[in-house]
Amino acid sequence: MALSATPYKADISLTDLDRGVYETLRFTVARHPSETEERLVVRLLAYVLWYNEQLAFGRGLSDVDEPSLWEKSLDDRVLHWIEVGQPDSERLVWCSRRCEKLSLLAYGNLRVWTTKVLDGVRHLKNLNVAAVPQEPLEALAKDLPRSINWTVMISEGTVFVTDENGQHELQLEWLMGER
Repeated sequence: MALSATPYKADISLTDLDRGVYETLRFTVARHPSETEERLVVRLLAYVLWYNEQLAFGRGLSDVDEPSLWEKSLDDRVLHWIEVGQPDSERLVWCSRRCEKLSLLAYGNLRVWTTKVLDGVRHLKNLNVAAVPQEPLEALAKDLPRSINWTVMISEGTVFVTDENGQHELQLEWLMGER
C-alpha cells in the first residue's frame, strides 16, 4: 500500500522589508512521503522569500516536470520556477529553458555540490541561487508541528522566523544572482 502525503496547516505572518510585502498567509501544504521535514521547511522558506499572489506549490517530488514552487502568467507561461535542494546541472539547464526566471534555495552540505554542479551552470543568465545555513534550518525543522505558526521578517537578505521555540535567524548566502 502506498503511503499518502501528510498535510501541514501553515499560518504565516510575513513582513518582507526588502520588498515592501506585508501579508498574512494561511494555507495547507502536503509533505510527500519521501520528503523530510527539513525539505518542507526549505519549501516554506522559498515561498515566503519569493512570495507573490500568483506563487503556488508544484508537485515537485511526485512529478519531475513540475518545480517545488512556481509562478505562472495568465497565458500559462512559467514566469518563475523555484527549486529546492541540490539538483544536478542537467536539471537546472532543463528548468532554465522552461521559465523566465529560475531560483534555487539550496541546503545541506554544499561544498562538493557547489564545485561539481554550480560551476557548470554559471552561464545560465536566468538562474539565482541562495544557500540556507544548516544549523538554524535544523533547529527550525526539529519537531515541526502539523500546525505551523510562524512570524517571518525579511530584512537585508536575512530571514528571521519566530515560532513556538523562539527566533531563528537564517542569513542566506547568495551563491549566484540575487533575489
